[in-house]
Amino acid sequence: VLTHKPKGGAKGRSVCLVGKGIVFDTGGLSLKISGSMCGMKADMGGAAGMLSAFDAAVELGCESELSLVLCLAENAIGPKALRNDDVIKCFSGLTVEINNTDAEGRLVLADGVAHAVKVIKSDLVVDMATLTGAQLITTGKKHAGILTNSEGVEKEAVKAGLRSGDLVYPMLYCPELLKDEFSSKVADMKNSVKDRMNAQSSCAGHFIESHLGKSFSNEWLHIDMAGPSFLEDRGTGYGVALLLSLLKAKGFE
Repeated sequence: VLTHKPKGGAKGRSVCLVGKGIVFDTGGLSLKISGSMCGMKADMGGAAGMLSAFDAAVELGCESELSLVLCLAENAIGPKALRNDDVIKCFSGLTVEINNTDAEGRLVLADGVAHAVKVIKSDLVVDMATLTGAQLITTGKKHAGILTNSEGVEKEAVKAGLRSGDLVYPMLYCPELLKDEFSSKVADMKNSVKDRMNAQSSCAGHFIESHLGKSFSNEWLHIDMAGPSFLEDRGTGYGVALLLSLLKAKGFE
């Protein structure tokens, strides 16, 4: 966790950046066996983008109070690895039944956004992640998919994408119709959907959103950048310019 408090006092809303940093993703016990494991060194693209954006924003004299939460882990097989059918309690207080250990990114982000709400208490929480392969189907390889509880933030994010070249496009926001995808008989929710053909990327974002807590009344933005984060075996640096533009850092207004 890193924080930036501008000298002379902060201006505007406080922002917390939360990044998924799975440094390598084997899928865990739900092992990636279809050849999709190669390239999973890029599953920390969200955290890398958030860290670089935070560093650049501070260097550029960002006038907002800024916090950074990096959710770092490795998803591998070992004696302490999560198993399908495990039930865990998250920092939010919600319990989660594991039905797919390869849906791990949302678990670390759930704790990250809960920390942002309960400890840091920022006005705007932004999480960014290489979260779902389905994002490429939803918004393509060049546009990240965004999900937010605020129409104003949605418009800000789209404009920030157009200014910066890190393009985004809104995904379906409908928690009241999608929450049942995570229904569990032994916990508050499962960690993976029962129907992969039902707005899967939106569902993953809503899973994270649920850990903000029922009393959360501030703004939240989720950025699924699985598609634009990686090109020809290398990370693209996607997200840095987008976030600097969203923060209205010097030169990115």
